[in-house]
Amino acid sequence: MEDKRKHKRLGLTGEILIKHLGGNEGPVNATIEITDCSSDGIGFSTDAQLVVGNNYEANLTLWTKEVLHVFIQIVRAVQTETGFHYGGIFIGMPDSEKMRIEVYETVEDQLKEQNN
Repeated sequence: MEDKRKHKRLGLTGEILIKHLGGNEGPVNATIEITDCSSDGIGFSTDAQLVVGNNYEANLTLWTKEVLHVFIQIVRAVQTETGFHYGGIFIGMPDSEKMRIEVYETVEDQLKEQNN
């Protein structure tokens, strides 16, 4: 099947601290499994229940141990047997942060070519 996405999706691992913006709730510490990530957004699974349409502040730890401070708007949620799977878009992400994700994409592609 042809991938028609605007940006390539990357499989990353990490942890995320989610803070709901504009609410009275305190931070939610959630262990997540990142299923895909691009410079536009992120897909992840967790047992934490988030609200579609709400914006969350997050610290995303990349494979290099770099931490990206990002803001995510949840645009999709699906309940699974083990929790929830979310899709979110990055909002207000500086170009320098987007470049870090794009650099990882380039490195990952080169490593795959070397292994083939």
